[in-house]
Parts: sequence; structure tokens; C-alpha cells
Amino acid sequence: MKEEMIKQPVSRLCFRSKVALAPMVRVGTLPMRLLALDYGADIVYCEELIDIKMQQCRRVVNEVLETVDFVAPEERVMFRTCEREKDHVVFQMGTADPERALAVAKLVENDVAAIDVNMGCPKEYSTKGGMGAALLSDPDRIERILRTLVKGVSKPVTCKIRILPSLEDTIRLVQRIERTGVAAIAVHGRQKEERPQHPVHCDVIKAVAEAVSIPVIANGGSQDCIKVHSDIEAFRAATGASAVMLARAAMWNPSIFRRDGPLPLEQVIGEYIRYAIRYDNHTFNTKYCLCQMLREKLESPQGKKLHSAQSHREICEAFDSVEYYKETTAMLEARSAAEARRHHTDDQLEDTDVTTMTVRFDRRDYPPQITPKMFLLEWSRSEQLPQPVYETVQRPLDRFFRSTVTVANKKYRSTAWDKSKKLAEQTAAIVCLRTLGLPEGRIGEEESNLVKKRKREEKTECSGSAESAEESGHAANKRNHVLSTPESEVPR
Repeated sequence: MKEEMIKQPVSRLCFRSKVALAPMVRVGTLPMRLLALDYGADIVYCEELIDIKMQQCRRVVNEVLETVDFVAPEERVMFRTCEREKDHVVFQMGTADPERALAVAKLVENDVAAIDVNMGCPKEYSTKGGMGAALLSDPDRIERILRTLVKGVSKPVTCKIRILPSLEDTIRLVQRIERTGVAAIAVHGRQKEERPQHPVHCDVIKAVAEAVSIPVIANGGSQDCIKVHSDIEAFRAATGASAVMLARAAMWNPSIFRRDGPLPLEQVIGEYIRYAIRYDNHTFNTKYCLCQMLREKLESPQGKKLHSAQSHREICEAFDSVEYYKETTAMLEARSAAEARRHHTDDQLEDTDVTTMTVRFDRRDYPPQITPKMFLLEWSRSEQLPQPVYETVQRPLDRFFRSTVTVANKKYRSTAWDKSKKLAEQTAAIVCLRTLGLPEGRIGEEESNLVKKRKREEKTECSGSAESAEESGHAANKRNHVLSTPESEVPR
């Protein structure tokens, strides 16, 4: 029985005569994608994101950064995008399950230009779950995933594969993929066992391109074929493909997308850093991408500064971008403050029964092992009141927290927002204690029973540690004596 080809919906995104930034783990985050677009890339792929993780995310409009964030339950931003790339970004997922794939595609489809399934990654983190290159040996599963996606979402669906050991098997696979209705197929011209040092098989990509009618995107030429922009067209011609996808060549210097030739690496790095700061990229992701660009210059004084950097400010210091860092962080903080004021006004209208005060918890103001929450709990017990109850909410715009504590049926909270749930709870406890005129344990306050109790406990612990150390010393001496005793004298 002849299989029916599913028709792909018309879309603004076209895959013919295009140059794309390939999906790369830890590289294809928002700063790199935007930079590639600036330099001339037509299409940009995000890094592979696993369906199970993405399925747990919620969509958050970040008004401060002007982005759309997909945030995991532990508050990690899994995928961040913005209006600038909306018509160019392809969301690539790792999946082995049609229903999970569809759930994730529906979650992101209104914020991306297309959906791609990774069927070529040979790394264990992808293949062990039946994803990536593991799918190549299960064409039935490939077909179920792609048909489910094509039928279920309004955006184009594509996939990225590696070639199989047999040309005939490769051709059969891509023709079967074509019949699912996908908009394009990206082909990495190496087998899953091959690595970058192995030559790319342009002839196989060409045979694939001749065997199907949909666009084929050639990938894998960075090491052998593509050194400058003019090589991109030569690689496309050699493979007979409709488009070319660049990975490592773009990772090393994304200005390879420029028709007018590459820019000095120092300029490229500066422009990348500006996007990383502007869009609050994770510090260590920024650091990783910059290390890939510096390559052999990592041992230079600048490279060593980058290697030791632990924050965006330190990265900016290494690359003479401190002024931009100060200006941009000040701008983002001002936006955040304006949003906070707006939310505070809304909260005042909503909650008239909450006692508020503008305070923050600073750990340096309190002795070790002493916190306002402990003081409030101790006081509540002494007054035979129920234990304080904390209700904490998170603000979507910057993922900051604010807590309200209920004590004796009255509510207390700070008007300030904190970076963590723990800090927010301590701040709420401070508001309650200060409103009630109670000590909170700050350094310089008259010592309370709680502080004295903690000091006694510490003293006891120190005495116990000293005794344990003394006993350990005696035991060690005995062991050393045994070890140094001649074998004939050791008891048997």
C-alpha cells in the first residue's frame, strides 16, 4: 500500500538557499544565535533540549529582559528567546516519544519559527534515552514522532540525521522521512561512530539531496571544507544541498556568516559579551563560549583572566567591557525596580491586611547560626502560639521571591524582593519582629536566651571535638605502635 505524503503547512520560514547556525550543546544559546543573525545567518538553531525537561517548564514573559523564558521547576531557564529571532529560530529537541515531543512542540510553537528533532547526536547523554543517533536504528519510531509533530503543530517540522553505513539504507531512511511531511532534512555527512577528524562524506549528502524533493541542509564541513565565507557556497555545490549548516566554524568565529569577510576576533568577542550581559546569560555558559572562540589564545594573559573569572563583571574586566557592564546592569536594575514598584502598587490594593516594611536580610548583620526566623520561632513557642507560617511567591519578571509570614493570625512581609526563597523568609521574619518590638538577633543587640543557648551548644561541641581528637590521637598512637612493631612481636 502506498503511503500518503502529509502536506506541510505554508510557513514564512524557507529552507532553500539558506545558511544556518547548527544546533550545538552549550553554544547555541541566545547570545550566539543573535550574533549569528547579525553577521548574516538566515536560520539559527538552539541547542538540543530534552523533551522530559522541557515538558516540565512554564512559559514566562520576562518584562525586564524583553524575552520569553521557559523555566524549569527548579527555576532554571531552559530556553530563552526574543522577538528579534522569532522568525528565524528553530527549536531542536531530543526525544524518543511522539506524545512528549508534541507536548513540547505545542509549548514553544508560538515563539519559534520551526521545530526540529535531533536524530544525529552520538553522545551518550542523548543516545542512552533512545534519542539522537539511537533513533537511526528505529525508523518506525522516527516516523511516529515526525508524523505526530507534523499533524499536531502549525510550524514547519524538520529533523537532523547522520548518514548510515550503507548508502542504500541512508537513501531509504531519508525517503521514508520525507513521506512524513517534514519541511527539510539536515544531514551531517558522517556516520555516528565518526568524529570531526574523519572526512565528511560530501558524496553521500549529494546522493541524499538527489533522492528527495524537500530541501536538504548539508552539515559537517567545518573541519575540511569551510574556512571562510566563500567556502560555504563551495560546500553547498559539492553536496548538491539546498542549504548549509555551520557548527564549529561558527563556534570559533561567528562572523564567518559575513559576506564581507570575518571580523577580528576581539571585536566578535566584544559583541558576544554585550549580548550575554544584555540578556542575562548564565555566566559559565558565556565563559564556555568565549573559551571556544579563544582556542589557542587561552594561555595568553587575557585567556588566563577569562579562565579565572567567576562573574560577568570579571569577564568584562578581562575584555575591557566594564563600562558597558555598568551601564547595562544599571538599565536592567532600573527596569526591574520600575516593575517592582508597579507590582507593589498592585499588592497594596490587593492586600490591606498585611503589615509591610521595606527591609532586607543581610547575613553579615547576624552572628553565626543565628537568624530572625529562629528568634521568631523561639518567641512564638514562649508565647504558646502556633508555629509561624511562611507563604512565598515568585515574581515572573526576574524570578525574585517575597514571603509573607503569619503569626497569631496577623500577616507581615517586606516590600522588597529577594533572590532566594530562604532570604525572603528571613526578611518576612524581620518585619514581624520589628513590628512587635522584639529582638531579632542582630550583632550588637543585648544577648537573648537564644544567643546564650547557641553559645553554650558551640562550647559543648568544641569540648566534645577536643575530647574526640584526643581519643583519636591515642588510637592513632596505638595503631602507629602496632605498625612499627616487628612482625614477630605482633599478637596473633
